[in-house]
Amino acid sequence: MALKAVSRIRPARWRLLSAKIMYCSCSDVPASADAGSSSKIDSVIRSLKNNMQPERLTRVIDSTSDSSLALRIFRWASHQRYNVRTVDTYSCMISKLTAAENRDDMDSLLGEMVRLRVPALEQALNGLVQSLSSKDQFDEALLVIQHATSAKLKLSLSACNGLLCGLVKQGSGLRLFMLAYMEIVKSGVLPNVETLNWLIQALCESGRVDLALIQFYRMSRKRCSPNSHTFEILIMTLCSHGRADEAVELFYKMMQLRCTPDSSFYTQVIPRFCKSGKVREAIKLHQMMEKDGLQLGVHLYSSLIRCLCENQLLDDAMMILNRMIASGFAPMTSAYVDIVACCCTSAKFHKALSFLEENDVVESEPYNVLLRWLCIDGRLKDSVRYLEKLHSRGLVDCESWNILITHFCNEGNIRRASELIGRMVVSSFAPDESTYSAIISCYCRLGLYIDALGMFRRVSVSNLSLNSESFSQLIEVLCHMERIQEAVEVFKYHYKRGCSLTNNSLDMLIQGCCLSGRIREAVQLRSLAVCTGTSCTFFTYDIIIQALHRLKKEKDVLVLFAQMVMEGYLLDGYAYTSLLRSFLSKETIFEATILFNRMVNQAFVPDQETFELLVNDMALFSFLNTVAESLLKAVNASGTVSPRIYNIIIYGLIKEGFKNEACKFLDQMLEKGWVPDSRTHQLLVGNISAEVAGEVGQVYQTVDDDNVSNILLEGLN
Repeated sequence: MALKAVSRIRPARWRLLSAKIMYCSCSDVPASADAGSSSKIDSVIRSLKNNMQPERLTRVIDSTSDSSLALRIFRWASHQRYNVRTVDTYSCMISKLTAAENRDDMDSLLGEMVRLRVPALEQALNGLVQSLSSKDQFDEALLVIQHATSAKLKLSLSACNGLLCGLVKQGSGLRLFMLAYMEIVKSGVLPNVETLNWLIQALCESGRVDLALIQFYRMSRKRCSPNSHTFEILIMTLCSHGRADEAVELFYKMMQLRCTPDSSFYTQVIPRFCKSGKVREAIKLHQMMEKDGLQLGVHLYSSLIRCLCENQLLDDAMMILNRMIASGFAPMTSAYVDIVACCCTSAKFHKALSFLEENDVVESEPYNVLLRWLCIDGRLKDSVRYLEKLHSRGLVDCESWNILITHFCNEGNIRRASELIGRMVVSSFAPDESTYSAIISCYCRLGLYIDALGMFRRVSVSNLSLNSESFSQLIEVLCHMERIQEAVEVFKYHYKRGCSLTNNSLDMLIQGCCLSGRIREAVQLRSLAVCTGTSCTFFTYDIIIQALHRLKKEKDVLVLFAQMVMEGYLLDGYAYTSLLRSFLSKETIFEATILFNRMVNQAFVPDQETFELLVNDMALFSFLNTVAESLLKAVNASGTVSPRIYNIIIYGLIKEGFKNEACKFLDQMLEKGWVPDSRTHQLLVGNISAEVAGEVGQVYQTVDDDNVSNILLEGLN
């Protein structure tokens, strides 16, 4: 339940007055109540009149399932001559309202309870805070604290810490946590180390690591000393934020302060130090655990073994493994894998095998690591010999065969790979996706596309799929051999299985479709590829755009552009230019104006050829005025605009009736030492219609502060 920020406690008196229902007899029950409720209230009131005691009222309220009826009974009883408004009756009624999520009436009763200063009030409020926090009703618990603060009542520290603990564990966020923390501080409750730990953890979880460290160093000012939990929070956070060196410094500060780690500290920090590569500190913590008489669990042992192996401390890793076994723990398979990998890294293959045999390891995964490293080291004969030996002992699986098959395929030795597949089948292991992927990948590298395609047919019959690498290689080799139909078939088969394709393979497939005139299919393939997680570069789009452009299908380019925008593709200068050239036609000239304006606003400028094409087409269709501002920015940015383009812009803008805009380009043209051509000159001096000439003259007369324009007028007149 989310906390609601309550800046102050609203006066409850007006609500109490409006909510009063004073019962003097059975006839006082409101007429609007249904018959069943009235009858029940009548019965309760009669029984209470005969025995009006706080304990009895509490039992009645607790047994009434309807919170609104319970509140009416409480209101009636509270206005009788007997004093039944005790902390127990109030607490019971407030709990009832809280369970029914009746926050307003709960707020009202809390205010009344605090105002009347009923006996044992602080104890009751503490109990409410603890009860509500235990039920994850943190906003209601905060409301209780706020009422206590307004009445200058001091709650217990344990109750306040319980609320803070709940907020952190529920992940309510820093803002809501700080609201509760400030209310606790305002109430005069002095924080202890637990309080500050929850504050530090809230800051850490919100990413305010430096603020958390400041609070840590200020703990002494609040007469608190950090404990194991304090250091655990900060060390874990620093490591997770890539600040492992600072975490180590904090660890040694912990040792300096003689702060004894607890079991939680060991359990959390040892794996974190191992993951961060702080092997020295991880070993030290392990030694401290043994000194404190604490036993490592299987996961701690495994983390320590992996860390030692990653740092090539093989003897230490084996020693930890032996201690683990001596302590009665069965090592996880990952521990054997780590030690074998460490042995193989140093080319100690025989030692790795002896280690597995001495420990009677029956899982195939560690042996597969040994086989893989033998292949990496180029010991193919040894790898085959080891495979045969392990197979005779029943220690291999399908992956064991695939490791060797894949390696022979990567070497281009398709004959040996095929032999191994035959022996694999004879040994009752069926080829799987990895097997077929390796073979097809090898065929593709050897240029044997017909064999690769035939193997794919077998894969599809078995309803298997290839891995991304071999899938992409098969697409590429088919496209290279111009077998586009088969490439599309392979793609669609794997699309249905969610397989992704590399960018290069997708581009080759789309380009092949476009070159063979299957543009609509190319567009569809691009959309399908995106659905499987294949990311598209602009080159992918550009292949289709250029094909559509050649066919003068500008409207289809517009649809493709809409898809790019919907998919969140960010255009660069090249992409803008390519799209712009496609839109420069009668059919999509309006879209071209929008795209050009957007392009310039994002600080991109088309190349000179595209810019000249743009100006010509905009002038032809009288759209220069819609891009005048962007044209001016582009001219200023490029600085390579020819006089011919200036003339086209000036002439076109005046013809479109935008003379002020034309003057801006005219000024720039003259500043460069160029003069308008004869046609533009005639338009300027009035050798065309008198109406147009008069308008042009009026324009220049309105720009008295423009010296260049005035000089031009004097010269031309």
